[in-house]
Amino acid sequence: MHLLLHICCGVCLGGPLEDLVKRGARVEGFFYNPNIHPYAEFKQRMEAVRTVAQSARLQVRYEESYGLEDFLREVMPNDERRCERCYRLRLRRTAQAARETGCDAFSTTLLVSRHQKHDLLRLIGEEMQKEFGVAFHYLDWRPLNLRAHEIAKKAGIYRQRYCGCIFSEYEALKQQENKRTAR
Repeated sequence: MHLLLHICCGVCLGGPLEDLVKRGARVEGFFYNPNIHPYAEFKQRMEAVRTVAQSARLQVRYEESYGLEDFLREVMPNDERRCERCYRLRLRRTAQAARETGCDAFSTTLLVSRHQKHDLLRLIGEEMQKEFGVAFHYLDWRPLNLRAHEIAKKAGIYRQRYCGCIFSEYEALKQQENKRTAR
């Protein structure tokens, strides 16, 4: 299987990449994350992916333009459904890129996170499969979460404190503040 793997960050890449290689997949990476805020965070995460990819000899396509405006246009009509809209934006572009490059399948490293909505990711991935004619390869990589973090820590890869979007950054900062005031 020739698979295009959407990569959200360097941390989440390690475990899924090891698993896919063990399964005999030919993997290419795809970095497309218009949700990441601020710009410095976007650049830092992209550089972390470059470091991991170089070490793993993984070929990665990078959408290097900062797509914050596209992300905000997509999620602002209904910010209660922002995760769904963000997943759809990123998986649509990944499925499209998979078709353009002749891949048999696509997937996402978001599936390694315990914080992501797996049922929703799977549903949207399957919708994109129908729309673009490229199989969505769902695997529950949550058991590999600790392994992914170990790989990143050992390699000195940047490890972020929040999902990436301005909303999750705000929620993470609010949680930190609440912990400080509770002491």
